[in-house]
Amino acid sequence: MSEKKKGCIRLMSWNVNSVRARLDLIGRVIDEYAPDILCLQETKAMDDVFPMPWFEERGFRCNAIRGQKSYNGVAILARGAAVGPDSAGSAENIDWCERGDARHISVGLPGGVILHNFYVPAGGDVPDPTVNDKFAHKLQFLDEMIAWSGGLTGPAILVGDLNVAPEECDVWSHKALLKIVSHTPVETDRLRALQKAHGWVDAVRQQFPAPEKIYSWWSYRSPDWAKADKGRRLDHIWLSPAIEKTLVHVQVARDARGWEKPSDHAPLMVDLRLPA
Repeated sequence: MSEKKKGCIRLMSWNVNSVRARLDLIGRVIDEYAPDILCLQETKAMDDVFPMPWFEERGFRCNAIRGQKSYNGVAILARGAAVGPDSAGSAENIDWCERGDARHISVGLPGGVILHNFYVPAGGDVPDPTVNDKFAHKLQFLDEMIAWSGGLTGPAILVGDLNVAPEECDVWSHKALLKIVSHTPVETDRLRALQKAHGWVDAVRQQFPAPEKIYSWWSYRSPDWAKADKGRRLDHIWLSPAIEKTLVHVQVARDARGWEKPSDHAPLMVDLRLPA
């Protein structure tokens, strides 16, 4: 673990694949990596059963959640000094594709920065929207994000499981995955359009330029995921151009993927020196 530099906020994004099932792992991540802001996806918990007291006991007392029974769910959990005084109270979400899914939540950070936490639909197995409604939903979701992104005016941070690995070096084999959902051209083209719409800065590629391979997800189906290393970079942290220079450090906490009963995603984190 890299030690957080003075004056920085450590922001972590993690698809936990059930917040209640991973509390032990979340506790270990908090102890070992000391995030100030924890953005979770796929929490799979309605708001009334979300383990809020557990987080509050660990200092996360400025929290915003949006839950859904058994599916989806997003949360932003923050230590009080890391966010504005009324950030959690003014949390907002957008009902993407008008399906009522819990896939987005946002709060304000110091300096007028808005933090957006996303869980983009995975898209199913067949990359054809005419026969696969899940894939059609994913493409519609990304199209709506592109239009939304183009209308942003102030500084923002976009994090989450975007379920797209956009570059050739974001997957273990570009050729093998060209027809696999998460790396098909129709998806990667949309993710690039989303990035271009606001001029988003990809934090990972800012510090680890292509062609270096960086992954954040490894399938449960692999009996020895670490040795095979057939990963994909599905998790992202993007910054508005206005706050690009606040980026100090980027890290994938790959070791967490190897802990007992893990999520198939590893936490992705950045250290930022945001304006006061």
